[in-house]
Amino acid sequence: MPDEIKEIPTVERPITEKESDQDVLTQEPAKVILFNDEVHTFDEVIDQIIKATRCSRPRAEALTWEVHHTGKAAVYEGPIDDCMKVSGVLEEIALHTQIEV
Repeated sequence: MPDEIKEIPTVERPITEKESDQDVLTQEPAKVILFNDEVHTFDEVIDQIIKATRCSRPRAEALTWEVHHTGKAAVYEGPIDDCMKVSGVLEEIALHTQIEV
């Protein structure tokens, strides 16, 4: 009697979605970093921080002093979409910003 070759049934594994690195990064809080420059006045920077972040004047003044003394400061922290909006408002008057994730 000839040897019968039995076909082994294959079991299909369900496809699972893998969370990509990009998805993870966009869920983390991001920061808007404002850099010092020698072009803008303190009042211009203070007013633009208030416009961008809707913070109080004393908070904006403190952030402006931090930028002046240390060269940069994190002026906003939150979701990446909000950080992009804040950065855009700050850059309306050519302030230099960077978003860190």
